[in-house]
Amino acid sequence: MFDFFGAIGGAIMTPLYYAVSAVMLAWHKLFSLFLPSDSGATWILSIVGLTLVIRAALIPLFVKQIKSSRNMALLQPQVRELQKKYKHDRERLAQETMQLYKEAGTNPFASCLPILLQMPIFFALFRLIDQAAKNGTAHGFLTEELAENFGASELFGIPIARTFIDNDGNLGVSVLAAILVIAMTVTTFTTQRQLMSKNMPAEALTGPYAQQQKMLLYILPLVFAVGGVAFPIGVLFYWTTSNLWTMGQQFYVIRRNPAPGTPAAQAKAERDAEKARRKGHRPADGVSLDKGGSTVVETAPEPAPRPRQQPQRQTKAQRSKASPAGSKPRPQGSKSAPTKKKR
Repeated sequence: MFDFFGAIGGAIMTPLYYAVSAVMLAWHKLFSLFLPSDSGATWILSIVGLTLVIRAALIPLFVKQIKSSRNMALLQPQVRELQKKYKHDRERLAQETMQLYKEAGTNPFASCLPILLQMPIFFALFRLIDQAAKNGTAHGFLTEELAENFGASELFGIPIARTFIDNDGNLGVSVLAAILVIAMTVTTFTTQRQLMSKNMPAEALTGPYAQQQKMLLYILPLVFAVGGVAFPIGVLFYWTTSNLWTMGQQFYVIRRNPAPGTPAAQAKAERDAEKARRKGHRPADGVSLDKGGSTVVETAPEPAPRPRQQPQRQTKAQRSKASPAGSKPRPQGSKSAPTKKKR
């Protein structure tokens, strides 16, 4: 039974070994032009390069994740209405909720795609480092010589294959691993907090979805903190770099394309108005500047409807005077019937 599952796991991981090792060795060859090939710095920079390639490839999924999270937040008032309406029918509630998400073009599971797709790559890198360090085993495009080189490489005297709990008595491993675990935890918390505080409307900060986001805000960093003590130094560099990329990418997307009715949208409107003021242009609709030059975002009042002009009333004498002699006065606005031409 174990052999069967091991064969399945090997069939899944083998293509990832080749993909991960190919990208990492390409960076290693590049950095070896000006750094020692067996240096831990060369291998760490290769891992950072691998991270950048993976995250760049996941940009479309990340944009989809941001849009999905934003749509989910904006739909929460309608979801709460459905919960009130079908509170005694859970099956109907689930159907109506999924229909609402479908009509809005959003998927509640899209927000998990980037991290789910990264996990197999993460485990492949973990196995590459672990097997290279313990057995000198080569996977993918790694040769036995490169595997031994990779497993024995050190960064400032710190083996990059060691972990916080398996430091072989090296205090530097524990210190560097602790710093990276803290950095990984803080960046995870900051990224999630940034999304909730800047790009979620006030009405979306209550209800089940908001409670779920708040739980993730504290649970995910805790998971990384507990699991990080068992990750090799090289893997910790991978995950910390990935978190920094996520934080910067999310900051850029929220700043340039915030959700309506959020603090980020308010800040963008203020920046646009300030930019227009410096250029001497008229501020955008709904944005004005006070006497001190500060930006004020306001809602423009709707234009009042134009009053309908009523026709002026005429006296009987005025109507008789306006009509030709011998003809009956016609109602105002009526057309005369065409006369037939005699043959």
